[in-house]
Formats: sequence, C-alpha cells, structure tokens
Amino acid sequence: MGGLEKFWMQGDAVTRGVAALLLLMSVSAWVVILWKGWLLGRVRRDIERAVPAFWAAPTLEAGGEQLAAFDRERTLGPLLAAAVASPPGGTLEARGHVDSQLTRRLRDALHGVLAQLQFGQVLLASIGSTAPFIGLFGTVWGIYHALVGIAAAGSMSIERVSGPVGEALVMTAAGLAVAIPAVLAYNIFGKRVSASEAELEGFAHDLREMIIDAARPH
Repeated sequence: MGGLEKFWMQGDAVTRGVAALLLLMSVSAWVVILWKGWLLGRVRRDIERAVPAFWAAPTLEAGGEQLAAFDRERTLGPLLAAAVASPPGGTLEARGHVDSQLTRRLRDALHGVLAQLQFGQVLLASIGSTAPFIGLFGTVWGIYHALVGIAAAGSMSIERVSGPVGEALVMTAAGLAVAIPAVLAYNIFGKRVSASEAELEGFAHDLREMIIDAARPH
C-alpha cells in the first residue's frame, strides 16, 4: 500500500474531507484554466481580424457583416449593436443628448463584454488564496490525528512519529500544488483581459466618434 493510500485509510472524516476538497478545487481550477486559455486566445484573434475588416468595409452594413464573420465570441458585436441602436421614445434616455445616449449604451455594452471575459477570475483568485491554508489545516489535523493514534498505542519513538507526520505533510504540498497554477493563471489571464479591454475600449471610442460625425449636419 502506498503512502497516500495508507494516509487516506488511516485518516478520519476531516482528513478525507480536506483531501476531497483540494481535489475538487484542483479540478475546478484546471477546467477554468483550460477554458479561459482557449476563450481568450479566440477573442484576441477575433479582435485582430475583425476590427481591420470592419473599418475596411465601404458601408456600416457591410462592416457589420464583416464583424459578424470574425467575431466568434460576440465581443465586438454588442458594441456595434449599442452604437447603432435607438432609445425607445418617451423615455428619459431618449431625452438626453445624442452624445450622452451613445456613451451610455457603449459603456453598458462594454461592461457586459468585460464581465464575459472576466468570468472565472474570482474562482481562480479564491482557489489560489485559500488552497495553501486548506492544505496546511489538513497537515495539522493529520499530525494531530497521527499523534493521538501513536499515544493510544503506548509506544512513542522517532520512527513511529516520522512516518505519519511525513504522510500528513503531503497535504501542505497538495495545497501548494493546487494554488500555484491558479495564481499563475489568474495573473496571466488578467493581463490578457486587460489587453483585450484596451482594444475594445478603442473600438468603442472609434465607433462613438463615427456615429457622432455621421449625425452632425454637414
């Protein structure tokens, strides 16, 4: 029987619960890491192709078609829809200045897109910050459980203590193994989201200027 199997069989409900929680956190973190890595890569490529194609189109309608062809994750489409939308008549929004209406719609659309890109970041941050302490708790509890068992057996020696204590320390290593990928992924994805946010803000600003210029009398 291996050390981990022996530790699992000798552990109580608390020890097994901590191990199961770390396993769940690890699986959750890696699912989010793989999904967000794929998603943010697609978004970056979509923006790089869609924005130049949109501005190269001869008309706004043709630009919308070009945008839809490349915007697979719907990060740019909501901005264009907000830019060309008209507020319903008889509302407070419709009474505002055209510039203010447009700014409000683009801001709300941009917030929605950013919420989509930032989804999962809170989970990664939570796992990265709590997993080491959960693993440490498992180690402390495992050592306590092992020492109680040794004391009940009536025999205390370095050989009898080192084995159970060493097995309990695996929980600390497990906590770090769960936390480190989550923290690294959180930092990397944060930079990628910030880069995409800058591109989206620039596109929204250019859309606003284009719509306002088109609405001005010449």
